[in-house]
Amino acid sequence: MRLLKEKTNIDFMGKRRIALVFSAILIVAALVSLPTLGLNFGLDFTGGTEVEVRFNDAPDIGDVRQSLADAGMDDATVQTFGSSTDILVRIPPHEGDANADTQATQVIDALAADFTSGVEMRSSGFVGPQVGEELTEQGILAVIYALIGIFIYVMFRFQWRFSAGAVIAIIHDILVTLGMLAILQIGFDLTVVAALLAVVGYSLNDTIVLFDRIRENFPRMGKSTPKEVINRSVNETLSRTLMTSLTTLLVLIALFFFGGEIIHAFAWTLIVGVVVGTYSSIFVASVALMMLGVSKQDLMVVEKEGAEVDSMP
Repeated sequence: MRLLKEKTNIDFMGKRRIALVFSAILIVAALVSLPTLGLNFGLDFTGGTEVEVRFNDAPDIGDVRQSLADAGMDDATVQTFGSSTDILVRIPPHEGDANADTQATQVIDALAADFTSGVEMRSSGFVGPQVGEELTEQGILAVIYALIGIFIYVMFRFQWRFSAGAVIAIIHDILVTLGMLAILQIGFDLTVVAALLAVVGYSLNDTIVLFDRIRENFPRMGKSTPKEVINRSVNETLSRTLMTSLTTLLVLIALFFFGGEIIHAFAWTLIVGVVVGTYSSIFVASVALMMLGVSKQDLMVVEKEGAEVDSMP
């Protein structure tokens, strides 16, 4: 790692204009896709019927979806959970729908007709849309409170320019991740909200490590410009940033492919968030510091008059 730090000398800040254009394209795409395509809200937010089904033999998920589509439930969500024989069926609400018990019976009847090896219903329930509205409001408030807390924390630990840079980077990460969710129509449920909050934490951790090095290097590199100090700091923390991101991505990719369909959206959101968060700590948070005019004087502690006299015996 030390060898990588000594040899790495990439002019990241020299490429800041390219990064700003790239980030602007991503944010514009997100801001356009969110109101036009919209998020693909799951049952947690829209309400609807949820049915847990157990098969005697492990079914093919595609065949289960086709069976439900043939029965008029083409928008049903089908996921495995627990074991390969346990299936979770979620049906979004429609005008004139029957009650949850009737819909659950329709699901069982449709599957029993196509899967002769045996199907049984383990449980069924209904999630009201008013619950979804409360969850939406609470999810938005959770993100807002997190941003406020982060701003205050970073401001006390560093200085207000660092707080602004950290919040700008986090907002960038959330918008880009939400935009990708909207464009690809990935299911948006409570697990995705948890993943978004985890992305906030990951991005902040990466940014704080970089900010710590910038604060250390400003006094050491007294005659250097802010651009040179930030460039040196990014290069010195680059190996740590890349190693952390890569090892985290390996775990998330394994979860995505082997963790089951029920956590695909969670793992996918974190994968995108880790990639975007790593990028933003280098090209968004640090560039924001430069644009806000951070300097050595911002990090100097102002001594009170007479401090030397007070310290004398």
